[in-house]
Amino acid sequence: MSSRNILVTSALPYANGPIHLGHLVEYIQTDIWVRFQKQCGNICHYVCADDAHGTAIMLKAQQEQIDPEQLIEQIAKDHQTDFSDFSVAFDHYHSTHSPENRELSEQIYRVLREKDLISTRTISQLFDPEKNMFLPDRFIKGECPQCGAADQHGDNCEVCGATYAPSDLKNPISAVSGATPVEKSSLHYFFKLPEFTSMLKEWAHAGHLQPEMANKIDEWLTNGLEEWDISRDAPYFGFEIPDAPGKYFYVWLDAPIGYMASFRALCEKQDLNFDDYWKPGQDTELYHFIGKDIINFHALFWPSMLEGAGYKTPNGVFAHGFLTVDGQKMSKSRGTFITARKFLDHLQPEHLRYYFAARLSNGVDDIDLSFDDFTQRINSDLVGKVVNIASRCSGFIKKRGDNTLSEQCCEPDLFQTFVNAQFEIAGAYESREYSKAMRKIMELADLANQYIDEKKPWVIAKDQDRNQELIEICSMGINLFRLLMAYLRPVLPKTAVATEAFLNIDPQSWPTDAEPLLNHAINNFNPLMTRVNKDDIDAMLGIEKESTDTDQKPADEINVPAAPRSSKNIDDQDDAETIAEQIDFKDFTKVDLRVVKITKAEDVKGTKKLLKLTLDLGGNETRQVFAGIKSAYNPEDLEGSLTVMVANLKPRKMRFGVSEGMVLAAGPGGSDIFLLEPDEGAEPGMRIK
Repeated sequence: MSSRNILVTSALPYANGPIHLGHLVEYIQTDIWVRFQKQCGNICHYVCADDAHGTAIMLKAQQEQIDPEQLIEQIAKDHQTDFSDFSVAFDHYHSTHSPENRELSEQIYRVLREKDLISTRTISQLFDPEKNMFLPDRFIKGECPQCGAADQHGDNCEVCGATYAPSDLKNPISAVSGATPVEKSSLHYFFKLPEFTSMLKEWAHAGHLQPEMANKIDEWLTNGLEEWDISRDAPYFGFEIPDAPGKYFYVWLDAPIGYMASFRALCEKQDLNFDDYWKPGQDTELYHFIGKDIINFHALFWPSMLEGAGYKTPNGVFAHGFLTVDGQKMSKSRGTFITARKFLDHLQPEHLRYYFAARLSNGVDDIDLSFDDFTQRINSDLVGKVVNIASRCSGFIKKRGDNTLSEQCCEPDLFQTFVNAQFEIAGAYESREYSKAMRKIMELADLANQYIDEKKPWVIAKDQDRNQELIEICSMGINLFRLLMAYLRPVLPKTAVATEAFLNIDPQSWPTDAEPLLNHAINNFNPLMTRVNKDDIDAMLGIEKESTDTDQKPADEINVPAAPRSSKNIDDQDDAETIAEQIDFKDFTKVDLRVVKITKAEDVKGTKKLLKLTLDLGGNETRQVFAGIKSAYNPEDLEGSLTVMVANLKPRKMRFGVSEGMVLAAGPGGSDIFLLEPDEGAEPGMRIK
């Protein structure tokens, strides 16, 4: 099957401030879709640009006493750094303040004018007599003409929701200078949008829009379209209209043309044919990802301009909803206005990519970033389910199989189940139903973990005669993990690259005809992902950590400290908690780690997590220790096995008795807690150094 030729854009971020998490919903959503297309072998170009024109940028540059060009250059660098750090991989990132955009804007305008699609007329606007400039609606404030609320903008009231003309405001003032604006007349240029009513009705219901957005377009069409004002008066930062001195293109005319300009710059770099993607009749696809608040510009004005100028209209305009944080609108005062950089200072970018994927559908509903849900999903899904598979199996492959996978696939039907899931997952990615794709992938991860739990490689490892069986089981686990990461590659690109290095394989394409890796050498396993730490979230949100008295923690809520499963493979663990406080090496040397034999294991009545262990340290010395491992072990399975304990920990009096040390274990919790296993040949009482 031949590959598709696709051009994709995201809405252009405005060049007057930083990227925040609300922006990232869109760019991460788009990037996942583009990466999926490329992984499937399609030719897919992803372009974007800074939206660099308008009154707001002109005024901000004046405020900072720099030229607008300096302002947009610096912000463009910051934007691109943030995007790169979140693995949003544009094929080209440009600016609307570019030669390509000026040329295309003028060319489209001239074609529309030649077709009698541009009109002029004199209009009256509010004018700031001190700044000597006409005021955009958002730069006029006053009292709402409907409810009387103070400090409302010139286009709508945030209190009662009324919309109105700026001239209707009571007691208006200029938000720029504080002066009382006056009415002044000026000649403006208009695009004859009503000429495209029939075309828009047909286009909006031809599958190019989501149903909710098509219905919204219908509302505007039913009420009747008006001509669109495409000009602004000097002073203005933008492109001057040809043959109209002192008149500038309104920012929303040249902003979407910036998609074309960015792609034209990419064509020059990669020797692509611009017309193949922008002229009608070509076998190429054009898609825009946008926020639902700018659907009018992308589904009314933009396709009409393209149609009028003789260009291809979009195959799809995909709108998404807004982002709330812990159920609230993003707010600086509440600490929930989170910039991309602030998030990166405290948390991992791929955690956010996965969380957004797990919440995004192909609709326009708002999504909420609940940090409790965020923590649970990352720690349970990514660390506890997916990465844990590689962590559990790799140590045995290294220690007992010389880092080489088995020569045969011991569960071909299970492997094929994972391969067959590609169709459902691919369909979900293609239709932007990312949450559905993530649910299916996690169902597969559950199957893989269930397989490992049933086979119990840690039990088989105790019998040297079953070494081949052990390697086959763990190799199966590694092969299932490989497929999971192939499916997650669009969402977790950096983790996917690290996984491919671990597995010693080329970048994974979509696993259409995947075969298991057999008799294949892998590399040592290194940590692939860390758990989310609540302290890091609190630090990002500006929440001060309250002091706690750990001695007051109930006995059945004591956490087992994280430790590796093998004393040789400390570096093989992926989910160790971040250490809150550093200690000197001399303090660490005080810890006395001893091999012990569990001679007796018993339930502790009245607790959900504790087992009472009797430990043999050799030399007729025994200890009693309470360990929170009941959810992972049956007492009878532990008796006779070796593990490791901290032998010089101060005894602690508990309501069930005295705990005389601590055994070491690791894992995300639940059934996935693993006691540390000493090396072969170890004996009770042996000190681990």
